[in-house]
Amino acid sequence: MSGKYTDRRSMLEGSLWNKILGFAFPLALTGILQQLFNAADIAVVGNYAGEMGEAAMAAVGANTPIISLVVNSFLGISLGTNVVIANAIGKKDEATVKKAVHTSIIVALICGIVVTVFAELLSRPILVRQNISKESIELAILYFRIYMSGLPVILLYNFEAAIFRGIGNTKIPFIALVISGIVNVGLNILFVVVFHRTVDGVAAATVISNFLSSIILLVFLRYSKTPAKFSFKNLKVDRTVLVKILKIGIPAGLQAIVFSSANIIIQAAINRLGTLVAAASSAAFNIEIFSYYVLNSFGQACTTVTGQNFGARKIDRCRSSLRLCLLEGIVVEGLMVLFLLVFGKNLIAIFRPDNPELVEIGYIRVMFITIAHLFSLFYDVMSGYMRGYGISLSPAIVTMICICGTRILWIKTVFEMYLSFESIMIVYPISLGLNALAIFVLLLIKRPAKRYEIGTKAA
Repeated sequence: MSGKYTDRRSMLEGSLWNKILGFAFPLALTGILQQLFNAADIAVVGNYAGEMGEAAMAAVGANTPIISLVVNSFLGISLGTNVVIANAIGKKDEATVKKAVHTSIIVALICGIVVTVFAELLSRPILVRQNISKESIELAILYFRIYMSGLPVILLYNFEAAIFRGIGNTKIPFIALVISGIVNVGLNILFVVVFHRTVDGVAAATVISNFLSSIILLVFLRYSKTPAKFSFKNLKVDRTVLVKILKIGIPAGLQAIVFSSANIIIQAAINRLGTLVAAASSAAFNIEIFSYYVLNSFGQACTTVTGQNFGARKIDRCRSSLRLCLLEGIVVEGLMVLFLLVFGKNLIAIFRPDNPELVEIGYIRVMFITIAHLFSLFYDVMSGYMRGYGISLSPAIVTMICICGTRILWIKTVFEMYLSFESIMIVYPISLGLNALAIFVLLLIKRPAKRYEIGTKAA
């Protein structure tokens, strides 16, 4: 591996604080831009679908937790790609990097095609069980089917982005999404305002935009001068590398599945409160999720920095990555939370400016969840730190128990006694705070830096 590449892209030398920020900011902006795909869908149908506006907003919002379940499960698996490549970069093992790149691309495409077929066949029974109002159910099914037809390119983009994260580059995925995001907004307006479509128009725009972003990243990989260079002639699955990816990725993917399943149950409870509340929650989700992408970017940064330095057996720099990601994350996430609390109502009003009641209900969600995201920062960074060492199963189990178990139990008990939006939202700070504490205890038990430092000295 060339010295020029190592100095420019890896996290193995020099000051870490600026490299973490340089990694986290583009990643956070990428996540926010991705979410703007969905936000643009809701804003356009909310403003230009006429009398169907609220029903269309609720239909798109009802899809969010189900689509998140599918996409995030594979996004979790793609973390395995991130860690394997980061470790290989630290070891200067170019052969493993190349094998991981081509294996990941095949896995993304095959999984995308298979899951798309099942999603199309099961779309109606899946959505009918979500307590979606009769005004929105057919629109929700239509949106789901069109959106899921683009799953292969969505997963391809996510795995490609994981490859770039593994080598320490988050800027190129951001550039790809800037371009595709602009296209997405333009197509939304074209299909809904000009051609008078509803959810089918915004879903089609999202699929086309995701296709564009995945192709852009593939072109960058094809002409890359790094060990992550893509070549069609090397496109095959390496079993050894695949096992390494799945060993880390499957626990994270299972965590995402259970996590999203709990959110589907929460969404079903929200849907019981009526179309207005469902629409308000949908709009607010597209605002408060911005703060999640900020905190998650520091968790991802911790995974990559720790992964590269663990590969190089630079344990002190692994410890530094944990401290710096926490400190920098607290400052940046705190500013984001403050911004959303101050301007939350104005942002929600973009989706339905003529309905102040919807704005007030949505702001309840923004208040509860953005403040709770401060707890999320701690467990995300600590979990990312452990994944950098290859420790993935135990953080996933803890998160599934603390967050998913708490939320499901809460909806089945407390919500049934107090049927209100507030009684649902309060479970977020409770479950996230409990999980942050549990992950901290797990980190004290695992102490990966101490364990591997001793192993390195013994060797």
